Parts: sequence; C-alpha cells; structure tokens
Amino acid sequence: MIEKDVIIIGGGQAGLSMGYYLQKNQCDFVILDAKARSGDSWRNRYDSLFLFTPRMYNSLPGLAFPGRPDGLPTKDEAADYLELYAQHYSLPIVFNTTVTLLKKIQNGFYLRSSQGDEFAANQVVIATGPFQKPFIPTFSQGFNKHIYQVHSSIYRNPTELRSGSVLVIGAGNSGAQIAVELAKQHEVTISIGHKMSFKPLYLLRKSIFWYFNQIGLLGADIHTKRASWLKKKPEQIYGLELKNLLSAQTVAMKPRAVSAEGETIRFEDGSSIQANNVIWATGFRPDYSWVDVDGLLDSNGFPQHERGVSPIDGLYFLGLPWQSRRGSALMGWVGQDAEYLMGDMTKDLQ
Repeated sequence: MIEKDVIIIGGGQAGLSMGYYLQKNQCDFVILDAKARSGDSWRNRYDSLFLFTPRMYNSLPGLAFPGRPDGLPTKDEAADYLELYAQHYSLPIVFNTTVTLLKKIQNGFYLRSSQGDEFAANQVVIATGPFQKPFIPTFSQGFNKHIYQVHSSIYRNPTELRSGSVLVIGAGNSGAQIAVELAKQHEVTISIGHKMSFKPLYLLRKSIFWYFNQIGLLGADIHTKRASWLKKKPEQIYGLELKNLLSAQTVAMKPRAVSAEGETIRFEDGSSIQANNVIWATGFRPDYSWVDVDGLLDSNGFPQHERGVSPIDGLYFLGLPWQSRRGSALMGWVGQDAEYLMGDMTKDLQ
C-alpha cells in the first residue's frame, strides 16, 4: 500500500498544473498517469492537429511555452512541452497506471490500479479531463463490415483510409479539421447536427484569442451573465478553411445522421448517401465507472462540484469544461483552477 497526502489521477495538463502547486506547498503527493509518457494525450491524436490558442496562451504555471509567442503549436509541440514541464519540476509521476477503483474510506480514499497496486490518500484530485470515453452512436453497427469506421480520437492520417468517399459525422473543430485534410484526396461529406459558427484564427494579424482575452471572454466566471450568454452559443469552428470548401461545394454538407444500413447512411431530412469511409467526430462521454463514491456524480454521470470542489470532503475535480470559467479546459487557464483548489486543499493539510 502506497500512502500519500494527495493523489492526482491523470497526468495531463490539469494533473501537472496541480502537481506544480502541491510541490510548491511541499505536499507529499503522486500523479497517476495512464499513459506511458507525459504529453501522450496530445501525442496520440491525429497527425495534423494543431492548437488554436497561440503559444503565449498555452503556458502552465511557472514555465513559458517555448517558441514564437503568436504562433500556433502542433499537437507534438504541446506533448513535448508537457513532458518538459514534468521533467523541469521533477514531478512525481507513476506512468502506465490506470485507476480502476476509487473508494471512500474512513480516513480518506482507497485507490486500486489495473496492475493491482493499492494506494491511500487523504485527498484526491480527479484530473482525467473532458475527453474520456469516445462516443459512437449504436446505429454505426448497421454498416457493412467492409466500411472503414474510426472515431476521431483514433484516426491518425489519410493513409489509413480506403479509397473512395468519406463521410465525417460531427462538425466540431476535430471534424472540421479532418474534413479539410481529407478533402485534398477524397470526396468528402460532413454531417452536422447544429448550425456551424466560424471564426478566423487571426484578425488584423492578431490571434482571435488575443481579442477574446482582451475583452474577458476566456476568463468569464461561470456565475456571470457573460458566461451564461457564452454557454448558450454553439461551438465555434476556428479557421475558415471548411467554410470556404463548403461554399465552393468541394465538401458536401448533410444534416444529422440518424441510421445506417449496408453502405448507406440516412439523415434526418430523409436524404441518404453511400460512403466507403466514416469518421466519427462525435465527441466523448464521461466515464467514471471506476468511481465508487456516493454523491459524487449526478444522475447523468457528470461530476457534482463547485469550481472543482466536490460535495465529498477531500475529493476534487480539475480540467473540466467551464469548471470556473470559459477557459478552464484550455492549457493556459487550467492553472488558475489548480491554484484555487490548492487554496481549498491547504485548509485540511495545515
């Protein structure tokens, strides 16, 4: 049994930020990372992925993101930065460790890993992030076996696809980026479930996020009217490449997909097409099936918390969308939530 004051579950940007503050406060802690290396959550995404936020807005507490400040980093740059960060601060991380059980015990919490290792802690921070269980609708099973299907979290590059047409289902930023990439070599259709709202990456030679930051959108507190207004807005698609391809009819657009049979997929307007390849850019669902703590999750399986502080004494969340503000799940803002949690945690550690 390994005993610590604090255990952080998850070694991504949220877990590392929390580790920074715990180390700064001389706490006895460990970070449990399911991945083999720091940064693998970025490293293992599709090859052409890049961040929409410039390097100046991607720094974790205490260490600047290297490179040209106003440039957009690739996913491998983000991965390497997280690894550099962990090494720079010599953060205590146990890799290849997936937590399979978190349970409340009399004096804190009990954890068990997939390897059978056991841990105990007075406090636990769940920093597993918003991208947990890839979601693919059950009607995907209606496709023939020879149709190539892959979730956007598994897709790497166009060489994986079979020849012929491609249907990208889902029009968030991942779906948009992948559709643009594949349109260079394939006939591409994108299926959307909501009206798309496009924003340029740069305006008057400044990142659109520079303007967002200047007018306080990214730091908008969840309890403000501004935040309430923002949460009602559709997801923003950053970059105008897909918009231009749609206007030129280089990429076709269909409404929400509702069923599949053989090689044919039908949409909610009654139309249908055939596709040789399907990319499911349909997002993720929370997966806290390994958590056995009454009162921690709501009826839909989502965390119950106030700015990351759960109703269970000593149990916290970090890295969730809108945890305290618009930018909570972004690399450059997660540190603010970590610092806030540190303030709450030290009440019990003192």
